[in-house]
Amino acid sequence: MGKAITRLKDIADKTGFSTNTVSLALRESPRIPPQTRELIRRAADELHYLPNQIAKSLVSRETKTIGLVLTDITNPTLTHTAQAIEIALAGRGYGTLFATSNNTLSEEIRAIEMVRARQVDGILIYPTSHRQLDHLRSLRGANYPIVLLVGDPDAGIDAVCMDERRGAYKATRHLIDIGHRRIALVDGANSYGNKEKREGYQQALSEAGIEFDPEYWADPKGHSVEKGFLAVDALMQSGKQPTAIFAANDSLALGALRWCLSHKRRVPEDIAIVGMDNIEFAEYASVPLSSVNYAVEIVTRMA
Repeated sequence: MGKAITRLKDIADKTGFSTNTVSLALRESPRIPPQTRELIRRAADELHYLPNQIAKSLVSRETKTIGLVLTDITNPTLTHTAQAIEIALAGRGYGTLFATSNNTLSEEIRAIEMVRARQVDGILIYPTSHRQLDHLRSLRGANYPIVLLVGDPDAGIDAVCMDERRGAYKATRHLIDIGHRRIALVDGANSYGNKEKREGYQQALSEAGIEFDPEYWADPKGHSVEKGFLAVDALMQSGKQPTAIFAANDSLALGALRWCLSHKRRVPEDIAIVGMDNIEFAEYASVPLSSVNYAVEIVTRMA
């Protein structure tokens, strides 16, 4: 049989004060003398008292918890970002409640309902789509604190995110500057970030006088190393032979690298590969990847 949970009454019995005095003391009320507060705190520690967070939230109208909704927990960039956000929130006295949408709108709506039911003080979210945001706008319209971690700044919802378009432009421009003209894009079609990266890629091509060929665009339909491998394989099977690949994240870039190594293509001599996110393990690939840095800590602080 487990030990009974310590109640305010137990602390009151131990110290001789009323439960109301104990409650005020544990909430650091100035109405209680410092010496009394210290005595009650010491007794609470000895009895291993844990505050009732639900009761505290009813009084303060705050749970000191933020909901974080991710699209895909297998995406290393998102998991790294989630960890950075959790650490940053903990430093401010907040907890983090995680949920995932698995890249589907219905699951995103369910995840939001789930974290809201737990009375979180606000939500940080990677939306599944930049086109379907009405459910998020309705929350913002009701003054519910919600911030997009990727998205259109003009969508009518607060957003804190990196300039995906500029990052993709710089990556593609780098490949052009070292002599490449047949540059493949490995990137999805769904999210706002994908759209921005695609536009940055196309802008760099256009400025260099290279016509955009949609057959050099491979949609991996996911973010994993395996999806990157399969996307590059399908591209090569189609007959296109790029001399360089820009991948929308480093996991996809590692998949492209794996394809090259398994097909005896030298990197970067035969095919140059540039990723985006600069995740840590990309540095330790058999051939270290070039990657556009994603400033996770800066985005986290701003959010």
